[in-house]
Amino acid sequence: MKIKKLRKPFEVKSLGDDGTFSGYASVFDVVDSYGDVVKKGAFLESLGEWSSKGKLPPILWQHDPDQPIGPYTMMVEDDKGLYVEGKLLIDDDPLAKRAYAHLKAGTISGLSIGYTIPSGGGHWDEKAGVYRLEKLKLYEVSLVTFPANESAEVESVKSAIGNPKEFERFLRDAGLSRMQAKRLMSGGFSALSEPERDDGAEAVEALKSLASIFTS
Repeated sequence: MKIKKLRKPFEVKSLGDDGTFSGYASVFDVVDSYGDVVKKGAFLESLGEWSSKGKLPPILWQHDPDQPIGPYTMMVEDDKGLYVEGKLLIDDDPLAKRAYAHLKAGTISGLSIGYTIPSGGGHWDEKAGVYRLEKLKLYEVSLVTFPANESAEVESVKSAIGNPKEFERFLRDAGLSRMQAKRLMSGGFSALSEPERDDGAEAVEALKSLASIFTS
């Protein structure tokens, strides 16, 4: 299982001298730069699971599980989005102190949510041209350098199929040119019988070997 990342600009509401901060980690019904929309209620079930354990997801630095920099003290859904309050351990952790300095200076301005999509938790809205995320399993929320314009990591080939934009990015990452990706999406593998470049042939063969995954 791979955890996906949803990166958003972090709307800081307050920043205290003791390392405390608050703001919105996710805002509902906003189309991000890669076509995803988080719906109200998407976090409720996962937050309930965390609550039953008596804890909240940790604050991580750049999605590194070996670098927690403090606890979240509150994480709730309201009408706007996922509101969070946290405390960077600036007196005990040099990395947390560094993160706080960057947050205060504005050089760190984003949060990235580590999550998976449960079965039935999202769908492609063909009419609107967006992927609607209706239920997310939340694992962690990181302070990150680049919030809004980084492409979300594709979880798997199957999840990429549900979203044409993500599928095209997957094909490009596999080594196909933009034109080759368009050909495959519109005409299937047969449309790639004459690759544009020799170095694209290997990627095409690799994709052909995944045909059983696409059709399973």
